Amino acid sequence: MTARSCRFCSAPLAVSFCDLGLSPLSNAFVKPADAQRDEALYPLHAYVCERCLLVQLEQFETPQQIFSDYAYFSSYSDTWLEHARSYAQRMIAQMRLGPGHLVIEIASNDGYLLQYFKQAAVPVLGIEPAHNVAAAAIAKDIRTLTEFFGTALAARLAAEGRRADLLIGNNVFAHVPDLNDFARGLATVLKPQGVLTLEFPHLLNLIRENQFDTIYHEHFSYFSFLAARRVLEQHGLAVFDVERIPTHGGSLRVYAGHAAARRAPAARVAALASEESAAGLESIDTYRAFAEQVKRTKRKILDFLAKIRNEGKTIVGYGAPAKANTLLNYCGIRSDCVEFTVDRSPHKQGLLLPGTHIPVYHPDKIFERRPDYVLILPWNLKDEIMQQMAAVRDWGGKFIVLIPEPTIC
Repeated sequence: MTARSCRFCSAPLAVSFCDLGLSPLSNAFVKPADAQRDEALYPLHAYVCERCLLVQLEQFETPQQIFSDYAYFSSYSDTWLEHARSYAQRMIAQMRLGPGHLVIEIASNDGYLLQYFKQAAVPVLGIEPAHNVAAAAIAKDIRTLTEFFGTALAARLAAEGRRADLLIGNNVFAHVPDLNDFARGLATVLKPQGVLTLEFPHLLNLIRENQFDTIYHEHFSYFSFLAARRVLEQHGLAVFDVERIPTHGGSLRVYAGHAAARRAPAARVAALASEESAAGLESIDTYRAFAEQVKRTKRKILDFLAKIRNEGKTIVGYGAPAKANTLLNYCGIRSDCVEFTVDRSPHKQGLLLPGTHIPVYHPDKIFERRPDYVLILPWNLKDEIMQQMAAVRDWGGKFIVLIPEPTIC
C-alpha cells in the first residue's frame, strides 16, 4: 500500500475512522533493562476507503519487523483450544478428510489447530513466519514452513503438488499489508474443489461494541463481510457460507471456494449482506461517526478508574493481549492506576507492556497482592478468566472490564 491509498482498490484514503494517537507496536514488549530506552511510536490512525469501504491502517513497519519474533502463542487459551478442536472435528466429518487429503493453515502459530487434524491422521502443513512460535509447532511434530504467505510461496507449493483440500486462515486476513497478493495466493494454493475458511473479527461488532482496542499496528485491515467478500471475489474466490462465531468479541467464519466450482450460497450469505447494509456499513457517514463514539468511551473509562483509585482501592490487570496495549496507551493508563498485570504465557512474564511499562507477572502474583479489583484486559475471555481466578472473590475482590463500557462483573 502506498502512502494514503487503499491497499485493496488503490483509491486515495482521506476519511478518518478512528485516530488513537501515537502508539508502540502492541506486541513489542520491553525488557526491564531497556525501560529507559526510547521506544518506536507510530500513528495508530484507521481510515476508511470511500470507494470500497475497507477500514485500514497505513503501513509503518514491515511484516518481518512485526511478526518474525512474536509474543502471542495460541495454546495458552483454553477457550481458543476448544474452539480449534471443535472446528477440526467438524471439518474432518463434513469433508470426510483422511490420509489422502492435505490441510494447510496460514499463520498456524504454535500448532494449536493443526494438532487436532494430525491426531486424526490427516496430513497437515503449517505456514508460520514467527520463528519462535513456529519452533513450538515443530516440537509437536507438525510440519511448518517459517515463511510469509503470498503468491510466490503459494505458486511454489502448487508446483510441488502441495495444494490444499482445506485451507485455513484464522485471524490472519487482517495481518497482511499486501492484501491482493495474499488473496491471489489463497486462490493459487487451493485445489479446484477445495474449501477455504477465514476467521476474522467482524467490523460490525467493533463498531457496535466500542471495540476500538482491537485496532493495532499488527492489524492492517478491519473487515465487514461485504468488504471481505469483495476482496475474495476479485481473485476468483466465491463465498458460499458464513457463520458468526463468538471469538475475539464477535467474529465471522467465511467459507469460500473457486468461483468455477459453482457452489450454491447458503441463505446466511445474503442475510448477513443485507444486515450490514441496513446497519449502514455501505454509508461513509457510519464510519465517520465512530471516532466520536471512541472519545466518549475513553472519557467514561478514565472517570470509572479514577473513582476507584480515589476511593483508595487497588487495581491490577489480568492478561497482556495486544488489545490491552492499544487501550492502555490510548487512555494514558499506567502503573499508578493499574499496578501490574499477569499472563499465563511465560513468554510475556517478566517483561513490561509496551508504552505504559506496566510489569507482567505470573498469575500467582494476584493472590500475593490480593487487590480490590482485577481488570480483565482480554475481555473476550472474561468468562474463562473469572472461572480460573474465582478465588479472587474470597477476599472480596471484584472483576472489571472496560469494553464495551466500564463494568464491574
